[in-house]
Amino acid sequence: MMFLIRTTGEEPRCRDIAVKVRRRTPAILPDSDGKVDFFCVGEPETMETLRAQGWTVVELRDGWYADDEGGGVAIFGHGKFWEVRDTPFSVKEAAGPTTAPAEPKSADPEAVNVRGAIFGV
Repeated sequence: MMFLIRTTGEEPRCRDIAVKVRRRTPAILPDSDGKVDFFCVGEPETMETLRAQGWTVVELRDGWYADDEGGGVAIFGHGKFWEVRDTPFSVKEAAGPTTAPAEPKSADPEAVNVRGAIFGV
């Protein structure tokens, strides 16, 4: 699971997390001056442990979180699946579903895959 740790610049050091991306906290957020966001991978229990130690931990929702270098982090599946990207279109590292969703079975034996019939895909 990916989550964010917001600090005044010190990188979180915990053996139960892996820091994947670092960025300046966006200026649009209140009290963001001089703060840094660290995108971390760890277990949900680790988030609670870090909070108890005084760290500011932010759970990430599905969406795009830009970094300071033209790339960012894409989150989906409520933080369970993520992609670190060099650009919005090139994936550098990812954790996500390992198999494609199963094709739905049609009750109608005469059903036609229209997309496949027209576009060949």
